[in-house]
Amino acid sequence: MNTREIAVEYRLSHWAQIVQDRCDSGLSIKEYCENAGIHENAYYYWLKKLRGAACEGLMRTQSGSTSMVPSGFAEVKLPIPSAMPPLSGTCHSQVSIETAGLRITADGEYPVSKLAELLREVTRSC
Repeated sequence: MNTREIAVEYRLSHWAQIVQDRCDSGLSIKEYCENAGIHENAYYYWLKKLRGAACEGLMRTQSGSTSMVPSGFAEVKLPIPSAMPPLSGTCHSQVSIETAGLRITADGEYPVSKLAELLREVTRSC
């Protein structure tokens, strides 16, 4: 590690402590900066740098993977609906809506406009 990298690490560490102090204080960023004599633009500049460093560190810890998906999770790709085979005649789709302690269930062939009208009336009366 060269002196430049050491200086950057030191500054990041210093500003991480400032950001933590600000969070612990419960003050807004503006109030904290005024009280601490810190220029608000400097605070936001270093906050952006800290977030960037945190993201880089996260990516490095994931075994060299550049994916932002945490370990233990897997990406699942679903088929495009138009490519799905048609439903058989024995399968019935249903729509179920719960609001204000009421449940409305309708089969998939019930007109959407009527369902929307029914939902408006139920929500208006509650």
